[in-house]
Amino acid sequence: MLLAIDVGNTHIVVGVYENEHLVNKWRMATDVAKTADEYGVLLCQLFSSSNLSSSAFDGAVLSCVVPPLVSMWQELCQKFLKLDLLVIGPGTKSGIQIVYDNPREVGADRVANAAGAQFLYENENIIAVDFGTATTFDCISSDGKYIGGAISPGLSVAADALYKAAAKLPRVELTPPPHPIGKNTVDSIRSGLMFGYAALVEGMVSRLSAQFDSPPRVIATGGFASLLSEQCDTIEDVVPDLTLNGLRIIYERNRKASSKSGK
Repeated sequence: MLLAIDVGNTHIVVGVYENEHLVNKWRMATDVAKTADEYGVLLCQLFSSSNLSSSAFDGAVLSCVVPPLVSMWQELCQKFLKLDLLVIGPGTKSGIQIVYDNPREVGADRVANAAGAQFLYENENIIAVDFGTATTFDCISSDGKYIGGAISPGLSVAADALYKAAAKLPRVELTPPPHPIGKNTVDSIRSGLMFGYAALVEGMVSRLSAQFDSPPRVIATGGFASLLSEQCDTIEDVVPDLTLNGLRIIYERNRKASSKSGK
């Protein structure tokens, strides 16, 4: 049993793997003020609701883009699970060669996405679009290299910025309007957000695809992946658990490397 933890700026996603199978998954709010005890109690309650024991786990792996929470999760795993936590970072054996000016700058979630994508679509060029607080475009070559990508504000960030900056514009539900040409203020905002964001994704995918030697497979993950993939003709597959699967794969690669080295 493996506990895979993906800490984002807005949400934390926790997955439980039994061998290669994701058997449970939970989402909770990211809160830097919460302590290891508070998150630990919450996690144990979630385990209990699924008839899981905190002693059932053989390992735990973390990707985290909120630095203050790394030590908190390390403390939690030691205290509640009696486990050392594998934190994805420089030196971790991801199986992905990072071709970046400074490889240390690549977020752990992006490394996990690359590992998960390369495992699923071996020997293919890939663009992995992750719809989170930021929308990231990760480019992986057919020979397993992370060659870079792009980062833009996420859909919810763009919507919040518009609401806060424009005094007369209301907050709207993030769903597509009936038509691209809005007939009222709410539908006009929804059109600009949903169809405008879809156009952003399609434009970025077109520009990034032109840099590959052959057309890449375009996949999507993250909270808005299912919603936005319906508006984007360029997205071929939605992989909801791409990051968690990447964490599992990286954990296994490091476990095997440790076994071979006798550690």
